[in-house]
Amino acid sequence: MFPILRFTGMAALALSLCFPSLAPAQSGSGAYLAGRQALYDSDYGTAADYYARALALDPDNAGLMDNLVLSQLALGRIDAALPVARRMEEAGIGSQIAHMVSVANLIADGDYDALLARDSDTLGIGPLVDGLVEAWALMGAGSVSKALTRFDDVADSNGLRSFALYHKALALAMVGDYEGAEAIFAEQSEGLMAMPRRAVIARAEILSQLERNEDALAMLTEMFGDRLDPSLADLANRLSGDGALPFTQVRTVQDGMAEVFFTIAAALNGEAADDYALVYARVAGFLRPDHIDALLLGASLLDGLGQYDLSVETYRQVPVDSPDYHAAELGRAEALRRAAKPDAAIEVLEQLARDYADQAQVHTALGDLLRQQEEYGRAVRAYDTALELTPADGPTRWFLLYARGISHERQKNWTKAEADFRAALELNPDQPQVLNYLGYSMVEKQVNLDEALNMIERAVAARPDSGYIVDSLGWVLFRLGRYDEAVSHMEKAVELMPVDPVVNDHLGDVYWAVGRAREAEFQWKRALSFVDPDDANAEADPDRIRRKLDIGLDQVLAEEGAAPLKFANGDE
Repeated sequence: MFPILRFTGMAALALSLCFPSLAPAQSGSGAYLAGRQALYDSDYGTAADYYARALALDPDNAGLMDNLVLSQLALGRIDAALPVARRMEEAGIGSQIAHMVSVANLIADGDYDALLARDSDTLGIGPLVDGLVEAWALMGAGSVSKALTRFDDVADSNGLRSFALYHKALALAMVGDYEGAEAIFAEQSEGLMAMPRRAVIARAEILSQLERNEDALAMLTEMFGDRLDPSLADLANRLSGDGALPFTQVRTVQDGMAEVFFTIAAALNGEAADDYALVYARVAGFLRPDHIDALLLGASLLDGLGQYDLSVETYRQVPVDSPDYHAAELGRAEALRRAAKPDAAIEVLEQLARDYADQAQVHTALGDLLRQQEEYGRAVRAYDTALELTPADGPTRWFLLYARGISHERQKNWTKAEADFRAALELNPDQPQVLNYLGYSMVEKQVNLDEALNMIERAVAARPDSGYIVDSLGWVLFRLGRYDEAVSHMEKAVELMPVDPVVNDHLGDVYWAVGRAREAEFQWKRALSFVDPDDANAEADPDRIRRKLDIGLDQVLAEEGAAPLKFANGDE
């Protein structure tokens, strides 16, 4: 991890209170602190601006230089980061991030002699990157045999074998030795196939060059199944035709270098901090602007970092004619949703559904977004299409039925909702979400209560730490008049979800039913404090809670024409 000192949220707040000049940030300390906060928030554009101001006032500060280079690199501005990175190396300041920028620039310039002359002990990025870059630089300098030996040396290092052999296979394929490349894939297939899907695509192209298109198609089916996304379907279609496919995964030494950084970024994704993986993806994209996988990974990482505008901007760099355009648009729609721009996200997905009408994934994403926006009728239509495109035994079919069932239930179409929930359970009998939703719905309708209890008990057994599911168990026991049994489950639900208004409201009702009126009123007041006044469709009814506080649950039930409670002693 880069040595970034990050303030906690409370510390940052304290600093902003202590330094009211943070907004204009005219002083060096103000710019520094504003830059640190921006970097903590992953707001790289703002961080770069503030660090540049601070560095102008303190030009020899190594920490300012390092964080400025990091901010620029996270934005993909390698050219802007280069002058500062050079200053750091000339001053003998050891910085992994600065070395990364300098190496990227030398690769872009094709200066292989300079790359080979660098001392990895003082100017290195890391053992794996340094070793692979050196091997590729030897390829660029025309020393193929030395390069292959260097790949082997890296492969002998602990834990680096699959990475190094993958790149050796790419290097062999680049120079036309497809037999040698395939021999590596065949011998190391288990380790290499665990790498990004680009390894599978590379091998498919290599097999095609060896006039083994049928083997390549069989491998695609083995790895990805029969239903391929548009990018893989395009590859399969081309493999089904006559002739050999060109080897496109690495066409030049610079492509190979880009693959080094992408390989590391993909390996770090989900295993290290998102900003750490991001800088590797940015270098890969800088070295190879048409590296679609690097763009997609970088955009996804930016989304995870909360930089939705940057994520959308990066997704938009994927060309319309790319086989991966649909993946980019799905990602862009998600980033727009997370940026609180649901209408724009829906527009993207609706257009995508027209352009990729045969892709169940697209219609599913549209249905999910419409359901989240409470557009239940339109969500049902999207799920209808997704289900038509999904095999009867498809692994996602149960979820589509469940999601459509929710949409039907929200439209008060219980007959269709129940049918979907039960169909989902036929495919996935112990799925706790479906068991809980169907069970809870039957409890609310006060039908099939014994069956509902059985379903919810199974759901709790599968997800004992889910507050929603534990709440359902307490509530069905309440509905069955088993108030004493309901108490412990509802108390646990509140422990798991302490600020949920529905759960607190339910606990209040349970307390009232066992004669603990004062505690019931306390829970109702808590529930009322957690209700969002702007949520018109909230399940917790604040007016009903206030009425219970005024006259008690018994009188509220009487006003509603509901059956009276039976208290703990068995009396009404």
